[in-house]
Amino acid sequence: MPILNWLNKEQALTTSRKCSYRLLNQLPELSYGDQDTENMIIQGDNLEALKSLIPTHAGKVKCIFIDPPYNTKSAFEHYDDNLEHSHWLSMIYPRMEILHQLLANNGSIWITLDDNESHYMKVILDEIFGRSNFVANCIWQKLYTVKNSAKYLSDMHEHVLVYAKNKPIWERNLLPRTEKATANYSNADNDSRGVWTTNAIQARNYYSLGSYEIVSPAGKKHTPPQGTFWRISEVNFKKLDADNRIWWGKEGTNVPRVKKFLSEAKDGVVPATFWSYQEAGSNADAKKEVREIFSDLDEIFITPKPEKLIQRILQLASNENDLILDSFLGSGTTTAVAAKMNRKFIGVEMGEHAKDLCAYRQIKVTDGEQGGISKDVNWQGGGGFKFYQLGEVIFNESGALQEGISFQALAAHIWFSITRKSLPTAVSERLNSNNKSPLIGTFNGTAIYLLYNGILGDKRPQGGNVLTSKVLAILPEHPENSNGKKLIFGETSRMGSERLIKENIMFKQIPYDIKGR
Repeated sequence: MPILNWLNKEQALTTSRKCSYRLLNQLPELSYGDQDTENMIIQGDNLEALKSLIPTHAGKVKCIFIDPPYNTKSAFEHYDDNLEHSHWLSMIYPRMEILHQLLANNGSIWITLDDNESHYMKVILDEIFGRSNFVANCIWQKLYTVKNSAKYLSDMHEHVLVYAKNKPIWERNLLPRTEKATANYSNADNDSRGVWTTNAIQARNYYSLGSYEIVSPAGKKHTPPQGTFWRISEVNFKKLDADNRIWWGKEGTNVPRVKKFLSEAKDGVVPATFWSYQEAGSNADAKKEVREIFSDLDEIFITPKPEKLIQRILQLASNENDLILDSFLGSGTTTAVAAKMNRKFIGVEMGEHAKDLCAYRQIKVTDGEQGGISKDVNWQGGGGFKFYQLGEVIFNESGALQEGISFQALAAHIWFSITRKSLPTAVSERLNSNNKSPLIGTFNGTAIYLLYNGILGDKRPQGGNVLTSKVLAILPEHPENSNGKKLIFGETSRMGSERLIKENIMFKQIPYDIKGR
């Protein structure tokens, strides 16, 4: 398969592997709504943020949508969108590698781009995702008026590249049937099976059994027009006619057509690759939405996507409670729509507008904001999100624990790896105080302990980091059950397997059982 080469590609190929793992630190004061939510808004460089998600979310994301910088050589307030072409390729390649790891085996990625880089992006995706996993290149009509100022042709569309992680098992959903589509059904002959529409029975494709004469109820003879064939054999045609599934017109003389009943139709409509602005929104819709949402702010995001566009993608690529990821979150459209459609979400954005725009918008959504698709989906508010920033480096570029990592940071990483949640505020405050303890907390009935950096008071490197009978005797008791299950992380264990079983202990060795890749 042909691949794309550019200046510094070799460096780009190793960027994701060399990127450091960082702890994700929750900021309770910037989080909002349901305290038990798994929804995340992460502030920071998206390469490092995505790498930090690998230990806990690899293979878990059902649908990824990204709207990366288009490299249009225009000035953007929140992005450097004037990257030289090879720099753009080097920026996007490692991020696609990590997104591929995060995507579920039955998931898909949807990427909006214009003509500046979309064709190069497809070659990159062919390399990372596999050419056989390409699904479609959808065309979204972003504008509905021609720009008379255009020097060459008036640009009115963008591309939506779609790839599956594993195309043979990926399933797309149908689009909801609209009132307009339903209006095409009627019941001219009062058929007891309800309203119907019709399909032609002739086609250009050759069919060996598709050349025969049909006589209508009124005696008119029909044969396939030159160059076409009936799509139905004569035997099957007669069966359909006997079951009143052929429509001859009111006078019984028309070329026959097959009746298709709404009651027997699929629950939705098969999606096409052209998305008009009426169906998927326009740039004008998107700008109106953000003006209304951020009306009390001095600045707004000038390149948003309309909520209807994201709604269509999530309709096709996900179901309720699926996890959605957008690592170029922008003004927060994806997380807003995901919440309104009852999906879980992770959004990543760099800079202060992760707080000022993304979190701000999500708070309004949680409170029941009624713009965009809210009325269409009967959104009444609810849910919430946790706000995170990138913290201490956990693993070095080889995947080993970073030398000198603090007890608090390692404890938080272990907790998040097991529970997929940040440490409770009370526990985090305790670990950052002088009242430290090797007991991190309990999860699903299991008490989790960390023996690291002399937590038991002995500051020698080996002091208290080795699980022995003596160390076990001074560990805090299981908070819920004295005989409950214990998960203990430490440098090594001097207790035999039979004793561990007797004490209901599962031992994990540092650093080998702490995953960074």
